This record gives sequence, C-alpha cells and structure tokens, in this order.
Amino acid sequence: MMNKRLLPCIFLFNKIAIRSYDDTRVLSTDPVDLARQYVDKGADGILIMDLSADDHEHDEALDMIKAICEAVSVPVYGAGNVKRSEDIKKLLYAGCTKAGLNYSKPDNIALTEEVSKRFGEDKLFASVANLVSLIENKKLLEDYVSEILFMTYTSVTDACKAIKLPIIALIPDDDAVDDNGIPDEELKKIVKICKSDNLAGISGDVIGHDLANIEAIKNKLKEKGLYTELSDSAVMVNSWADLKKITDATDGLVPVVVQDYKSDEVLMVAYMNEEAYNETLKTGRMHYYSRSRHKQWEKGEESGHFQNLKSLYVDCDKDTLLAKVEQIGVACHTGNRSCFYTNIYEKETARGANPLKVFTDVMDVILDRKVNPKEGSYTNYLFDKGLDKILKKLGEEATEIVIAAKNPNPNEVKYEISDFLYHMMVLMAERGITWDEITEELAKR
Repeated sequence: MMNKRLLPCIFLFNKIAIRSYDDTRVLSTDPVDLARQYVDKGADGILIMDLSADDHEHDEALDMIKAICEAVSVPVYGAGNVKRSEDIKKLLYAGCTKAGLNYSKPDNIALTEEVSKRFGEDKLFASVANLVSLIENKKLLEDYVSEILFMTYTSVTDACKAIKLPIIALIPDDDAVDDNGIPDEELKKIVKICKSDNLAGISGDVIGHDLANIEAIKNKLKEKGLYTELSDSAVMVNSWADLKKITDATDGLVPVVVQDYKSDEVLMVAYMNEEAYNETLKTGRMHYYSRSRHKQWEKGEESGHFQNLKSLYVDCDKDTLLAKVEQIGVACHTGNRSCFYTNIYEKETARGANPLKVFTDVMDVILDRKVNPKEGSYTNYLFDKGLDKILKKLGEEATEIVIAAKNPNPNEVKYEISDFLYHMMVLMAERGITWDEITEELAKR
C-alpha cells in the first residue's frame, strides 16, 4: 500500500497566510516561518495556494513561494493564478516540486497537454473539484499529470477507485478541532480515507490550523500501518539484526558516518545502538548512542542543531552506516560546521579539485575584494567602474568564446570560458547572487 504523506496547506493572500479560501482570518503574518514550523513538526511537504487578486499581488506571492521553497527541505506544491504556460514555469522556477492546474477552470484544462509536454507530467498535479469532473477528464489526467489534489472530501474513496493516479485529499477543518485537538471521530474518517491504495496523502485545513494536528494524525496512521518516515522508493534491505556490531567493550554498536546531503561534506562520526537506529527510522531525525553518557540521544535535543535524515546506507561488510542529512545549524559541539576541522596532513595537488569548491573559493576572493579593496586589483577596478563596465566585459568574453570555438585548438575555448566565468562571478557578486542559488536553480531544470 502506498505510504501516506501529510502536506499542510498555506493559503497565501496579500503576503500573509489566511485560514482557507473562504476564511480570511489571519493564520500567520509570516508564511515562511509557518512553513518551517510545519516541517519541524514532521510535514512531508507543503501545498501553497496563491489567492492573489491581480498580477501585482501574484508577483509578490511568487517571491513568497520562492522564499518558502528556499527555507524548507521538503517538496513544495504550488497552485493558483495559472492562466498560461508561463505561469506554470514561474511556479517551477520559484522552486516548486510540482505546479498545479485548476480543473474548475476550462482554460487550465486546455493547457494540460501543452504544459505536460513542455515541463513533464512529473512536474504537474491537477486540482479537481469533484467526482464528475474527475471522471469527465480521466483520460487527460492519466495521460498528462502525475498526481491529483481532490477537493471533495466526502467522495475521496470513490475518486481513488475511479482513477489510477495518486490522490491527495484536501480535508477541511472546523472550529471544534482548533479548540479541542482532533476528535477521535475525525481521526477515524482520515484513517478510513487513507486505506485506499492510491491515496497518496492528505492536505488542507485539518493539518494546517494546529501544528499539533500533524503529529496526532501521523501517530494514528502509524498505528494502522499507513505511515512510515521512509519514502515510497526506500528499500529496507537490512534490519538491525543484519548489521555487524562492534565486539569490544562497546558491544552492540554500529558506527555512523554523517554527511551533508547536498554537499557530501563529512560532518561527524557517531554510534548507534538498536534503539537509536529504530528511533532514527521512526522519526526521520538522527539519534545516536553516547558511549560516555551510556544512553541514547537525539542530535540537537539541547542545541537545536537537529539532523533530518535524507538517506541511510550500509557498507558492503554491513558494519558501518552512512547517513546523509539536512544539518540544522552546526554539527560539532565546538561550534564548527563539521567535526573534521583540524588538518593533520594535506598534499598540494593540481588535479582532482572539486569543481564547486573551486567556484566557491574564487567567489570568496571576489567577495573579499568587494569588502576589502586591494590596490591594483583588477576585480576592484571592475567594481569601481560599476555594473555597465562589468556587463561590457562579460559580453566581450562571451564573444571571445564564440571566436575561440572556431579555432581547432580546444585550449583557447578553455581559456576563454575561464575568463567568462570569472567575469560572471564578478557580476554575481555585484548583484548579490550566490553559487548555492545557481546550483539549486540548475537542479530544477
């Protein structure tokens, strides 16, 4: 059975989060912080509905959506104010994992095939109001989108039977839930809906109005075997019993190498016992066993520097684990980003450099020149002359690449591309753009 996901919904209106489509009471004046809180409480994704009234508000909402996408590490689904293909592109370029078409609008239905072929069906979901609309558009949906947000809570089970696609159910809330938590009857309804094989998740007011509801719903689904912290694609190859333990005084432990999931930077090495291993898989946050304190502990429980598990591997001998994590704050108790900050030996080499590190190192020098000008520095000359000069040089270097590419010697192209990249980085520094932003944008393409 498909693992169920919990996606709180943020209804964006005038740069704030309101309670729902038809309830303009303020839920949060800081939607970015609200999204972070949802993720901290265990949300598997965020659904954003842009309720802007005009193009100006829509542009402001896109900036807010981009900020939310940058602030959280879970998938973000974006929808609202889609009138043409470019609006789908703007949502995806803002960082949304998927962009939504509103099937209550005929022009959105007409866009389906075009945007699917342009961006890929895996980048699209469709918001469908009711069972009639779902059945009428069944073939179009199955051919061109990857997921459905179904809006009529009472007929979700029928919708799951009517179509093959994964469905996310939008579940409403009422004031009684806010005042008293989720009633058992409401939880029973949610569990019943989630028993449908292709019900992929739930969203809506019932999750978003109270942060405690996320945990309450998640725990109830776990009780029924309908939720796990692992993704649908995860394969449980090994259990704790299969792992080879250290057999000295620390019998029963397995070492864990911890890496940043984006940069692959090694952050720390720690140990797990069976309890820490199971708790890590259960919660999605790293737990370890302290050999000095002789107890299990959660990374960040005192410092707030949590580690959200992104993937977990075992080596060929089954005696060491590799965890790739999202590090909140720093990994080391000394305040350093990584525990491996003391250099014992390093041999200078001209080969095998990490390309991204070269870019960041050069960018660091350029940024330092901007803050601390150095006499005779060409970089400072460009900054002093201003944006027009930087753009002129960038254009000249681009032309030099074209000319060099016509030369049979590939070295000239290499030299000109290097010149171009340097001037491009000066432009990035001038406009306040980082390599992280560029690589994140490229990853979306």
